[in-house]
Amino acid sequence: MKNLKMICMVTLMICFSYVLSFAHFGMAIPSDNMVMQDDSKKIDIQLSFSHPFEMVGMPLIKPAGFFVIQDGKKQDLKTSLEEIKVMDHQAWKAGYTIKRPGAYAFVMEPVPYWEPAEDCFIVHYTKTIIAAFGDDEGWDAELGLKTEIVPLSKPFGLYSTNVFQGIVKLDGKKVPYAEVEVEFFNIDKKIEAPSDYMITQTIKADENGVFTYSAPAAGWWGFAALNTSDKKMMHNNEEKDIELGAVLWVKFEEWQEK
Repeated sequence: MKNLKMICMVTLMICFSYVLSFAHFGMAIPSDNMVMQDDSKKIDIQLSFSHPFEMVGMPLIKPAGFFVIQDGKKQDLKTSLEEIKVMDHQAWKAGYTIKRPGAYAFVMEPVPYWEPAEDCFIVHYTKTIIAAFGDDEGWDAELGLKTEIVPLSKPFGLYSTNVFQGIVKLDGKKVPYAEVEVEFFNIDKKIEAPSDYMITQTIKADENGVFTYSAPAAGWWGFAALNTSDKKMMHNNEEKDIELGAVLWVKFEEWQEK
């Protein structure tokens, strides 16, 4: 009986550790997020679904939608998607040529993902914003997504330790005290967390839906504001919740001295 109790306790600890450390993130990572005159005008955007700090991938079925918005004009890019592998799982890539100055918002809407560990579907509306040719007009535009993070700080041109702020919106309305998960894209697994609590950090927005975060290191950081949809989806003849994620990927740069 004592051995059985010990096995149960260890199993619960393992399960708790798994739940604690693993957060899902839709990902939209461009090859360049600040395109200058002398840079290549052609960029690639990789779309994937993963646990970015731990570099554990999950399959991403071809997105339901993928598009770019610049100067209020929307261009569908779904037909340009090519299947690739990211973190050894199904992912997608699209090439895009920057032709005009301004801010370009790339948005991926995935097919709902069933997560048995959470007993719900997950839909992460994922975006990243690129500035081109010295112009950044439109970086703070609200795109009218089902849910999104509207940046209050420019989502590019940031140094590590700079403060980043955004407003969480759901159906165009601010979400008071929204919970926002933050995770580092740990490319090459160069960073090791001292504790599972440090893998996914969680902050809350204020009463106006505004959250604030200072990135401790350079690199890509993902912000995922999570809410539950007022609609349900069927799974095995049962109605299940839908987790709606407003995901924004922001790159912070190193402070470089001569």
